[in-house]
Amino acid sequence: MKRCIIIGRPNVGKTMFALQFALYLGMAEARIQFAEAGGRRWEKPYRIAAALDDLTGAEPHRTRQLQSLCLELPAGKGTQPFELVDTSGLVDGIHPDPSIRRAMAQTLAAVREAQAILHMIDAAALGEAEAVNAIGEVDYQVAQFAQMRGGYLLLANKMDLPAARVGLARLKQEFAGHPIAPVSALYRQGFDEVKAFVRRHL
Repeated sequence: MKRCIIIGRPNVGKTMFALQFALYLGMAEARIQFAEAGGRRWEKPYRIAAALDDLTGAEPHRTRQLQSLCLELPAGKGTQPFELVDTSGLVDGIHPDPSIRRAMAQTLAAVREAQAILHMIDAAALGEAEAVNAIGEVDYQVAQFAQMRGGYLLLANKMDLPAARVGLARLKQEFAGHPIAPVSALYRQGFDEVKAFVRRHL
């Protein structure tokens, strides 16, 4: 099964997006597969509404393993199955927590195997006056790597917040030439463009 992966820094909204995208595609329930960097794997049936409560939150590094959902895109008279993979947040430098370092390494390894990459950045944070840390060196590295290999879309998330418009403009300056889709994971805005991208690259 072909794989679409969501990557980005902690707290940009990756898990929220993955679950809301499942709802957008008409899935109220799913079996979420978890895979830790150390090799332990398990799956759990979830109502998506419950998964939003359990798996999302304000604290950084809530996600410390790959979390996969098997979804289906409408394709002609049928559907096209694919795997949407949520990942641990990436940070600049070496994180002091070894479990987070392992999770980050797992994310980077999974990116190489994906057919489509959704790279998420918090546009609202970037739009704030003191937006020093909204884009990290790791974001530039991801964009450079992903653009060279194709199947890459940058998601400007949190467009429902007031500062996001300024952030989107800054993002277009910083990543000129990269495809950018403004989205709100919370309100499922901009998902039509993401669906079209996923269909083209899977």
